[in-house]
Amino acid sequence: MEEFLEKTFIAVKHDGVQRGLVGEIIKRFEQRGLRLCAIKMILPDEELAKKHYPLTEKWIKNNASNTRKAWAKKGIALDKTDEELASQVNSWLKGYLMEGPVVAMVWEGMHAIEIGRKLVGAANTKEAPPGTIRGDFTVDSYEIADKKQRPVRNIIHASGNIEESNNEVHLWFKPEEIQEWTKKEWDIMH
Repeated sequence: MEEFLEKTFIAVKHDGVQRGLVGEIIKRFEQRGLRLCAIKMILPDEELAKKHYPLTEKWIKNNASNTRKAWAKKGIALDKTDEELASQVNSWLKGYLMEGPVVAMVWEGMHAIEIGRKLVGAANTKEAPPGTIRGDFTVDSYEIADKKQRPVRNIIHASGNIEESNNEVHLWFKPEEIQEWTKKEWDIMH
């Protein structure tokens, strides 16, 4: 059973904090049976934002590819390089992260990363189904974001895979800030 136990990093972005959604978001993760291991409110600075959104070769390639596909659906071919496209999006994301206080959390449980992503919903909020955090609480879209030259304001971040989760947990929290404790209901659930 331990091989299914994982930690995931979840951050309520400043738009979710401003709208008073932190309690509702915590409630949803608790109701799903995940265990809260760490939580704090922080105003990210430029150094933290750069580390959270590292401009790696893989990130550049994936982001540029996704951006080109999205614009191609609109019939628009972009003449920028992959680096130029990804750098612009990366700059927007870092700026958005630094706009206001963020509630950073570490959650643990069986399949915590996959469950966290499902609770959060699709990054493109128009594709996030009702019942997900983004599907219930935001109406922003890539179309609006593109027009305003900014990232989608989608309330929350959730780690996408184990590597990302490990990096983000250790970036945002010191080891002594992460609490290990026994969740008694796990005996019933598992």
